Formats: sequence, C-alpha cells, structure tokens
Amino acid sequence: MIRLAATQADAAITNWLAPGDVPKVRAVAGPGCELVARIFVCPTPDAGLARAIGRRMIAAYMTVPAYAAFHAWLGRGEIMRPMQEAWAAGDRKGALEKVGDQLVDDLIVHGAPEACRERVAEYQASGLDTPVIAIVPPPGTDAGGLAKLVRQLSRAG
Repeated sequence: MIRLAATQADAAITNWLAPGDVPKVRAVAGPGCELVARIFVCPTPDAGLARAIGRRMIAAYMTVPAYAAFHAWLGRGEIMRPMQEAWAAGDRKGALEKVGDQLVDDLIVHGAPEACRERVAEYQASGLDTPVIAIVPPPGTDAGGLAKLVRQLSRAG
C-alpha cells in the first residue's frame, strides 16, 4: 500500500503509527514521498482515562483485517493476537482487557497538551512530514473546551 502510494502519488497517508514505526514506513515510501499520518491525541493528564479510551479505539480498529495486517507487518502481530482472538470469539470485554498499556501508549498520544506536542514532534523527528492530529477529547468536553484544547495543542499554545 505504501509503495503503491509512493509510486503513484506525491504522498502516502497512514494511520495508527507510533513514532518508532515511522522509519520503517519511510524506508518503503522513500525520501521523495510526503509521508502523512493521522495521529490520535487524547489531551488529558489522566493516563487511566486516556488508556481506557485508547483500548476501545484499538480494539475497534485493530480487529479489522487491513489494520491487523498492517500492524503485523509493523511487528505488532503477536502482541495484538490475544485481543484479536478474544474479539473474534465475541468476547469484547476480554478483548479490551488484552490491550496493554504499552500498546495504548505507543499508538495514542496522551498527557498534558505540552507533553502531547512533544510526542507529536517525535513523529516528525523520526521522518514523518505531515502529522494530522485527530483530537480524542476527554468525556464531557464541550465545543468551547475542544476549541481550548486545539489552541493548547497548537505550536503557539
């Protein structure tokens, strides 16, 4: 998929990467291809809350065959297999329980806004050209709160 995008278009758009995944994706895309990734950002200092949200997101996405194959290619096949097997067996609660903190921490940027900005910068330092921030607001965030989070996450702060 990445190779095809790099040869047929000016950019490759990815989803669900950790900063450590970027060099592998970059190697396939090549230096002349703009590498874009949607990065999920849950700006909250409550790590438990962010991880609970992240577990649900990861279980919902990483049980889809295309995402499962992509993450197996990235090297996460074994760590995701118990979650995927529980999901396939209809055990949704068990699937969530099998998503470990480290997997969430790798794939969901979370923390105070400054920490989130620093984590997004890690993607760019690893070779990502364009981060596309998908804000995952904590429960109870209204439109005004979301606007505030956007300002806090921007470079201007």
